[in-house]
Amino acid sequence: MKIKSGIWALGTGVLLFSSCGRHEPPAAAASSTENTPPSVPVVMASRSDVSSALTLTAEFIPYQEVDVLAKVAGYLKTITVDVGDRVKKGQIIATLEIPEMRDDITRAAAAIEQANAEMIRAEDEVRRAEAAHQIAHLSLTRIESVAKREPGLVPQQDVDDVRSRDLVSEAQIASAKSAVIAAQQRIRVLRADEARLKTLQQYEAISAPFDGVVTKRFANDGAMIQAGTSASAVPVVKVSETRVLRLILPVPESSAAEISAGKAVQVRVPSLGRVLTGRVARFTGKVQPGTRTMDTEVDVQNDGLSLMPGMYAEVDLHLDEHKGVVTVPIDAVEGTGAAARVFQVIDPGVVHVIPVSVGLQTAQLAEIRSGLAAGDSVIVGRRAGLKDGDRVSPVKASFTSSEAPAH
Repeated sequence: MKIKSGIWALGTGVLLFSSCGRHEPPAAAASSTENTPPSVPVVMASRSDVSSALTLTAEFIPYQEVDVLAKVAGYLKTITVDVGDRVKKGQIIATLEIPEMRDDITRAAAAIEQANAEMIRAEDEVRRAEAAHQIAHLSLTRIESVAKREPGLVPQQDVDDVRSRDLVSEAQIASAKSAVIAAQQRIRVLRADEARLKTLQQYEAISAPFDGVVTKRFANDGAMIQAGTSASAVPVVKVSETRVLRLILPVPESSAAEISAGKAVQVRVPSLGRVLTGRVARFTGKVQPGTRTMDTEVDVQNDGLSLMPGMYAEVDLHLDEHKGVVTVPIDAVEGTGAAARVFQVIDPGVVHVIPVSVGLQTAQLAEIRSGLAAGDSVIVGRRAGLKDGDRVSPVKASFTSSEAPAH
């Protein structure tokens, strides 16, 4: 009995030892796993060039476009252009026929001749009045001389009558001279009216206002054309200048302050598969309340006339550019504004959470203005659960501006 009991006890002890021996390796493995730092992808901050850009879409419109109307009403005698014809500034494109205008000019010339005749008659009247005044004044001088030399010989009534005739003749001279001045003024008015009619007659010939192309024709030979001042006036043709085209871009309010005239921009025309160079020519300087955008015009040269109004284009506006600044992948920055920070890894694999000031940002890069230096290692992605002072196992990740971090 004792022997059996001892064997049982020994067997029990062996079983307990064996059991303990079997469970020890998993516990050790768990402890080893807990002590191993997690692997994280890191990249080094580097110096590079970054720029902020804005891509906007617009359609080409003519640099200038105008409906050419007639200055005066008349019948369209001839029209020498049609849709698609290129015209030069000052080129005659249509001629009107206005018979009554010639009659008006003839009437104005006749009125001037009549006024000239009236002025000649007024000048003759001045000379007649001056002659009459000389006689009246001579008579007054003589009678006054006799009255002084022999008082009482000439009645005072006679002296007063002669003096009165002298004054009347003098007034007649003034009246005649006024008539001459009035005739001269009337001639000036009539000549101005004649000049106006002759000027209007020149508008019988309708000319192109600038170099361009006829994009629409509204009238044919023989049509009655109303004067451009009439509400019912119809244009003769529409002329567009297309050697330079405009793009009107709605720049968002957030970028409006960075727009400046003269800046070169890249213009892509998808329908032609071409990339052109344009120039910011002008901008309104005012944000529209409804859209919160500012209209900005880009001029594009079109000497080959391959571009057409109405085509769509994509414009890359480079708003700002910083060269040789410290940059990190955009995924390395957590938070925005004053709360922006990066997770820096220093030897031997210790995490430091560092506040940073972020400058320009692109789709791939962020400029670090302060808080980080070129060559510092930062974590990209996989930051969940990490805090300042944690240990990690850094794994170098490659990054280029045209692709995401690879690890």
